[in-house]
Amino acid sequence: MNTLDSLIPELPDPEAARRFLDRLGELNPAQLNRLLKNEGLLSDVLAIVSDSPLLATTLLQNPGYFAWLNRRRADSKIRDKEELLEALARFSLMNSTVEPQVLLARFRRRELLRIFLHDLRGLTNIAEITEEISNLADAILEYALRLARQELDNRFGPPLETDPKGRAKTAGFCVVSLGKLGSKELNYASDIDLLFLYSADGKTSGRGAKGEVTNREYFVKLAEFVTKLVGRQTGEGAAYRVDLRLRPHGRIGALALSVKDTVRYYRTEARGWERQVMIRARASAGDAGLFREFYREIEDFVFSRDQSVEAALENVRHSKEQINLEKASDRGFDVKLGRGGIREIEFIAQALQLAHGGRDEWLRSSHTLITLTRLADRRLLTEKELTELFAAYDFLRRLEHLLQMENGLQTHLVPDDPARRALFGRRMNFAEPAGFEAALDCHTGNVHRVYRRVLAVRNPERPKSPGRPAELSETVADFYETEDETTDSVFSAIAPDHAVKPILASLEKSDLNIVLDGETLAKLERLAVVSPPFAALVAANPALIAELPDVANAIVEKDYAALLLAAVRAENDFAHRLAALRRKWAACLLELVVYDVFEKIDRKLVKKLQTRLAEASLEAALLITRDELENRFSAKIDDFRFAVLGLGKLGGRGMDYGSDLDLVLVYEDDLQKERTGEGEKRRRGEEEKRRGEDKTVDGSGETESSSSESVSSSPPLLLSSSRFQSRAVELFVTTLSAMTREGSLYRVDLRLRPDGKNGAASSGRRAFLDYLANRAAVWEWLAYIKLRAVGGDSGLGEDVEREARRIVHERARQADRAELKSEARRIRERLEEQKTASRRHREIDIKFGAGGMLDVYFAMRYLQLRDDVPDDPESRSTDAMLERLYENGSLGRGEFDAFTNGYLFLTELDHHLRLTVGRSTRLPVANQPALRLIAGRMKLESVAELLERLTFHRLEIRAAFDSVLG
Repeated sequence: MNTLDSLIPELPDPEAARRFLDRLGELNPAQLNRLLKNEGLLSDVLAIVSDSPLLATTLLQNPGYFAWLNRRRADSKIRDKEELLEALARFSLMNSTVEPQVLLARFRRRELLRIFLHDLRGLTNIAEITEEISNLADAILEYALRLARQELDNRFGPPLETDPKGRAKTAGFCVVSLGKLGSKELNYASDIDLLFLYSADGKTSGRGAKGEVTNREYFVKLAEFVTKLVGRQTGEGAAYRVDLRLRPHGRIGALALSVKDTVRYYRTEARGWERQVMIRARASAGDAGLFREFYREIEDFVFSRDQSVEAALENVRHSKEQINLEKASDRGFDVKLGRGGIREIEFIAQALQLAHGGRDEWLRSSHTLITLTRLADRRLLTEKELTELFAAYDFLRRLEHLLQMENGLQTHLVPDDPARRALFGRRMNFAEPAGFEAALDCHTGNVHRVYRRVLAVRNPERPKSPGRPAELSETVADFYETEDETTDSVFSAIAPDHAVKPILASLEKSDLNIVLDGETLAKLERLAVVSPPFAALVAANPALIAELPDVANAIVEKDYAALLLAAVRAENDFAHRLAALRRKWAACLLELVVYDVFEKIDRKLVKKLQTRLAEASLEAALLITRDELENRFSAKIDDFRFAVLGLGKLGGRGMDYGSDLDLVLVYEDDLQKERTGEGEKRRRGEEEKRRGEDKTVDGSGETESSSSESVSSSPPLLLSSSRFQSRAVELFVTTLSAMTREGSLYRVDLRLRPDGKNGAASSGRRAFLDYLANRAAVWEWLAYIKLRAVGGDSGLGEDVEREARRIVHERARQADRAELKSEARRIRERLEEQKTASRRHREIDIKFGAGGMLDVYFAMRYLQLRDDVPDDPESRSTDAMLERLYENGSLGRGEFDAFTNGYLFLTELDHHLRLTVGRSTRLPVANQPALRLIAGRMKLESVAELLERLTFHRLEIRAAFDSVLG
């Protein structure tokens, strides 16, 4: 044991090594004996298990890997994609009975043993490590693609297209990687960002077992198949987590698009951040030539000669600001997204690429380190900056790798706990924590200094407006001199990053000529202290300062629909309409926030008005969608029967700050049949009549005839119903949720649609009702009893709502009561486990946790179904329904009081949490300043009283829940 005595104490985590050896001795004594006799392998294995419990488990579960690792541990050659594909083929032959998903996950884990060992031993540098990890992902994707394509060819025959000479040939397909995989800088536990391209539309040969399908259908199925092979969770995990959100139109876009459609998207619809994303695009699997063809078509969009340096830098800076607002900041330093982190290094490179790459093709590299070198060669970075950025990149990426390889999780957080932090310091080869902390501070400080220089806002040519900025600064100084001495301390304790000074700094950098007086500054300061999330909104859009309301007067309820529609109609093109809608929406919402911050509006009215604002946003989005469809397809759409139905908070008229829009989209089944023959003649005749009626638009008898003429000369709209609906939904959801320079409106959640994420984004009326009547599960009944028509075609929506609710209650009446109860409880318990199992013990989830709001929702909706108590269309709130259930005899007095009083407390707490902390259902017990503020706004004496009442109500709610669903 002399060897062990010398090896183990030198390890970063000696106890982990001892536990591993003990466990190996229990499971496989013979393997332990062989290991102890091989000093070189023993040293390598102990190094691995000390730094990676994940790989320690892999070795214990796969004793054959010891011999495999022994053969390869001294070979530091970087394997390319083809070599790894050959190794994977051999691995599959030895594991021929294993399911493909398991095979791929196992192969990846085995190869990580070798790569991580070379990493620990310093046999490879950081660029070589990330390149080989990326090659491994490419090989796995290529293998998965070949399996999937063979399977689909057997079903449908190969997909065909026509070449320029009219001959049929097999259509091409490419798996395009983005992000870190695209630049060959993949981490050990990174997601892989993908999009899928195919060469052209057409049809399959039909020689397969299931006949002919369109190329679009074939390649969407192929993309789904590849994603499942690579990303499906098994008992041994998945090979990779696959992220498809960066594809055109994001979550709602088609999984695979033709090159033609994708090029059109990037040239006409893509936003600035999507230009930045495509810097790192690359073919990972499939037809690399197809990718080169595609990239040639969009390269001038990515690296635009017409974009000014200032505009390019501003786009990148805006992307980083959005990341800063969204990232968590209270759980430790984030080596990826934190100040001076890896993302700032990447954005330095990408910002300068976008600014200068349009005129200098040599700068168009996807790899961060290569790009930095070329930027220094062009003197866009100094040699000192280049050296500092290289050193920081190496340090931070190695630290990130160690964080991720501990348990195989995609984490970037250096833990706050001193003991855990010291452990990672030792893993980074620092004997003392102080040395690690000093190095971390040094590298992040160097990065942030370069980041600020490269991306700082500069406006040297801007003439100073009267009174700005010097007079503005004096006004601010005067204001702070009159404030109580405690203001800055409260400011710093509650909102150090989003206090009023960043708002004012943002205003100074802008071209806005807004005069600030003491009253306005007081509003901004109060907003920054009470609601950092909305202070950040104002800092990002300082024009909103002019929209701050006079809270001395009572709020006047506005016609939000009229305001939003007017803003939209004042603009002509899609992008400007999105911007106008967001500006007006933000102004309307900010008015509610300010009244709320000053406690001049009650919570029920805030929610009612937010619900109205959401409904108005839907109407504005539908207008934009309809007009954009007409513009894109050069046809007048005069039968756009499309209904939007709401669930969740929108369905219950209880929208609050940060609420999602839970939507179901339904259209009339005969919508958008192809217009031909008499139908098209009738449409044209009606259009002529409308143009005649519109000739007095401006009172002069003259009209702007260009738009009418373009419509009258349009060919008929020949979109099938399914394609029309797909385009309509894409535009509608993009209008509501796309992130632009002005922000976004809402997160749109369509997961409650029939068949969930596997179903079409919208449904025909008959298909939707048929699904509810025949295939919907109990958990869907519980959701759909809150269905409400909220926008679009009101007649269609109300009919669908009424019939859907009737069907749900009818199915519940026919169901076995015991099964209904057990299923409702099972679903609730599963949500509780899924949403709270990974939470830290000092966080309380007031929605998903035991005794949370979901206990009330599930008990109430179960009783509605069991006792056939439908919602009252005029009063859909939870408290109103609890009252009805009590009056109906469904709830006893004790249960009614527990649910009613507890729900009232939780929703009030939830409201203040959303206002002060942001979109979160967790109460951060460790964040005492925020809790003190929330307790005060709830008229409680202290945080202790807040927590005591919360505990009491959660216990009461859970007891009532158990009484109903026990």
